[in-house]
Amino acid sequence: MQVLLATCGGWHLPNTAKGFQNRDALAGLWITGKNEGACPPEKFRRCWPFHLAMKPFYHGAPQIWIERAFYAFFPVWRAWLKRQKWPDCDVVQAIMGYATEPFDVAEKIGALKVIDCPNSHPTTYFGHWQRECDRWYPGEKVPIPRWMFERMSRELGRADLVLCPSNFVRDTMVQNGIPAGKCFVAPFGVDTGIFKPRPSPPPVPRFICVGTICLRKGHQYLFRAFEQVKQKLPDAELICVGNYKRDFRRERRRWVGTFTHRPLVSHPELAELLQTCSAFVLASVEEGFARVLSEAAAAGLPIIGTYESGASTTISDGVEGFIVRGRDPQQIAEAMIRVVANPSLNQKMGEAAHEKGAVKNTWQDYSDRLLAEYARRLPAASPAKPPQRQ
Repeated sequence: MQVLLATCGGWHLPNTAKGFQNRDALAGLWITGKNEGACPPEKFRRCWPFHLAMKPFYHGAPQIWIERAFYAFFPVWRAWLKRQKWPDCDVVQAIMGYATEPFDVAEKIGALKVIDCPNSHPTTYFGHWQRECDRWYPGEKVPIPRWMFERMSRELGRADLVLCPSNFVRDTMVQNGIPAGKCFVAPFGVDTGIFKPRPSPPPVPRFICVGTICLRKGHQYLFRAFEQVKQKLPDAELICVGNYKRDFRRERRRWVGTFTHRPLVSHPELAELLQTCSAFVLASVEEGFARVLSEAAAAGLPIIGTYESGASTTISDGVEGFIVRGRDPQQIAEAMIRVVANPSLNQKMGEAAHEKGAVKNTWQDYSDRLLAEYARRLPAASPAKPPQRQ
């Protein structure tokens, strides 16, 4: 079996490509980003025209202009893709929104069409986000153009298999008319060489959230929850890792200085930071499955997350952490207080989270799950080769 991976951007595909390559199942990785997953040069193709067009924006432009430029230059990616010589492959896997052209070729060669969905169904994706904009910043619009959501919907209809990183994503697909039989739930893996379990909970409550600070990720609810936590636990600290998104500019003024802000950290730096924390909190109102959920679990942190964040896919309420209602600061605050009130419970939940989120959930495990599902749907395909001995 040979799988071609393609997307404008990078997403998690370099990690997937590395896992496929280890099984001799990678036909190619075609993206606009760097070759970060040690993909063999002969199988890696970078869309340099798109990258060079975007480069001036990456270096210094406001975040909103980067997003606008990304979609403005999208035809560059499409034109580049159409000029490529396609390798022999049995499966074509592309990120939702970037699968139209790859699927055109897949249908000609009879390859399995797989759409990889980092977010929920386009209707839910747009609706949940726009609802937050309407509530917290009337007049603000979701920055992704409507034509992209329409393109996503058409691709879902054409796909043979829909990769859902969480139960939430699968449920939104089914609710919007995608047959359940087309959906396959596979939560993202983690690099256990970087993310390792902490030795013990810190003596002072220290919560961490990782992700762009924006309305979609529910920071407006998290900050209100932490305000309540501080009333009960004055020494508590909240660390937020990520840059601000434009839609949070009105809320930002209220919360600056109430939490520790780290705009950008590397993966090794994040791994060290997680080691010092009591729990990970994610209050998203729409998500696919935040990769940091697996990373925080691998670090041995209890997880507090919403169903919409994807957390309920790997976290059982009261076992590896707590599942809280989205848009409910009081319940989020209660869970945050409860998870640090008993150090032994905190440690027990963190160990359970590590067992669930890291053990047998490396990126190689993730890739193997996908290959097994592809083989099941392509009975005539050759099975992936056994693990290579190091």
